[in-house]
Amino acid sequence: MRIGILTGGGDCPGLNAVIRAVVVAGAVLHEDSAVGFLDGWKGAIERRAVDLDPERCRGILTRGGTILGSSRTNPFATGDGADRVLAAVDALGIDTLVAIGGDDTLGAAARLYQMGLPVVGVPKTIDNDLSGTEVTFGFDTAVQIATEAIDRLQTTAESHHRVMVCEVMGRNVGHIAVHAGMAGGAAEILIPEVPFSIDAVCDRLVHRHSGGRFFSTVVVAEGAHPRDDGPASGNGTSSSGTAVDQFGHARLGGIGSYLASEIERHTGFEARATVLGHIQRGGTPTAYDRVLATRFGAEALAAVHDGAFGTMVALNSGRIDRIPLSDATGTPKTVDLRLYREVAGPYLG
Repeated sequence: MRIGILTGGGDCPGLNAVIRAVVVAGAVLHEDSAVGFLDGWKGAIERRAVDLDPERCRGILTRGGTILGSSRTNPFATGDGADRVLAAVDALGIDTLVAIGGDDTLGAAARLYQMGLPVVGVPKTIDNDLSGTEVTFGFDTAVQIATEAIDRLQTTAESHHRVMVCEVMGRNVGHIAVHAGMAGGAAEILIPEVPFSIDAVCDRLVHRHSGGRFFSTVVVAEGAHPRDDGPASGNGTSSSGTAVDQFGHARLGGIGSYLASEIERHTGFEARATVLGHIQRGGTPTAYDRVLATRFGAEALAAVHDGAFGTMVALNSGRIDRIPLSDATGTPKTVDLRLYREVAGPYLG
């Protein structure tokens, strides 16, 4: 069998581990050949691809990013994009495609499956917001990176009696903020699912400092917003105006600076903002993400040989299962508010 592979959306630690698992296990167990489209759906549309074999995949398990490159290209954004993908698959003699990505990449895969493309999906996103799976690879690495940053911010905050605001990724969901904030002992955790009151946040910080704690760390997801504001508008979180990508997503950023400025203005406490940004995506994956990505790749290969097209591999109760692609896309998996209240309940105001 000739298997096509592509990686779409934001890069993520563990992508190379999935590629390696599909290519190496396919060659060893089934004598499969593999071809990788470059730069996600963009490469499929433009028919840019490279042959993949076990030798080419040697040593990539520990590497971050993706050897195939990625993009946020939507094959349905142009009139003939989807047809060109199908034509490329046919021209290259590809029997099936393994699409590795988040909601946008897999949403496009689901639509292409309805058009006749034999495809299996692998869930990927550091935000952990993809429905149908308990966790996505890349999330553990992002949380670890954010936690280490918060640990470092705590010590400098204490030394200078400051409020340190740490902005982490999370467009529509606050999984990274909740887990990293919990692990780092943050005084405040602000997420998109629960709009916040800047007055209440400042009042709690004043109360905390009046009790003898002269420093605080605030962790905020990039998509968090005040109660009287719409998401990513008017609160400093939209750094690109109305500019959006091909899936309609605005570029976010700026909520950390906004919070630091408002906290300093309301409380008189010296405040600083740190934006972790793409550092959360980069570098080598954690052991957990390497193992999970490898398991996902192995199960995707099994699904291909079982003819289970139109499915996505998913982690459920420790097992790797298969679910319909249509069940995994469209509705983001938000933070369990019971967990959030356990962690941040005293701070919600």
